[in-house]
Amino acid sequence: MPDTTIRQYEVADHLGRHQVLDPRSLAYRRRYDGQPLRATAWEPRVPVLDQRNLHAQGVRTSVHGHAEDVDALASCTGQAAVAALSVLLTPERAIQAGLDTRDPAACQNYAIGLYSQATHLDQWHDYAWPSQDTGSSGLGVAKAMRARGLIDQYGHATTAEELCVLLQTGPVLLGMPWHAAMSEPDADGFIDADPDWQDSPVEGGHEVCVTALEAVATDGAQLMPDHTILRIRNSWGGSWGDHGDGRLRLTTYLKLRPEIDLVQPRLDTRTRP
Repeated sequence: MPDTTIRQYEVADHLGRHQVLDPRSLAYRRRYDGQPLRATAWEPRVPVLDQRNLHAQGVRTSVHGHAEDVDALASCTGQAAVAALSVLLTPERAIQAGLDTRDPAACQNYAIGLYSQATHLDQWHDYAWPSQDTGSSGLGVAKAMRARGLIDQYGHATTAEELCVLLQTGPVLLGMPWHAAMSEPDADGFIDADPDWQDSPVEGGHEVCVTALEAVATDGAQLMPDHTILRIRNSWGGSWGDHGDGRLRLTTYLKLRPEIDLVQPRLDTRTRP
């Protein structure tokens, strides 16, 4: 294996992302060269998924080879990937790939399948799901999407400007440490509304899909992070945040950047909707 950097987090039924950084990924950055950055939005065509309360959704983990049906999985990487794929794939291509974006239970099962494959491709870990709910990584689920032929490649960003550049062309998977205060967003869905959010305990690692650069503020050529807003699709059901979505300021990304990884699944050689 390459000389990867691995940061593991406590795994829970709603938090299951680990940070895995492969130095070879730096060759696949889409660097910022001063191009204009505009507000943009990418709307997932799947319902808001919920990696918890699986039984109520008619989802049985035993169909994936698990010994028993559990009611929740640390499968946030798979959930985030499905949100991104629903933007990238045409409805026809999604159906061909086995993803029925109209059926919430089918989408949930698809996400669980991607999560399982990601845990096997995360070769730094001794275990995989089914059997052990190990959690996975953004890099692992990107490899799973590519192994299935769902994407052509995946790119990375390591700065705020590069993240904004990626969002000009599609959604981005964001892996981050999840502080307790983030679980209770304000009425507008801001997970960083509490000024002391950074002092609240880290509950684990979480993967979300950044679906919009809702606002971009600049002072000349410089981004103004306090006034630049990201929208994220979470995987805790439609009652969380703003109908299942959350928001954060770019300043929050900058504060957490050492523990964040950004992966963008790409379809560069196929016709997109």
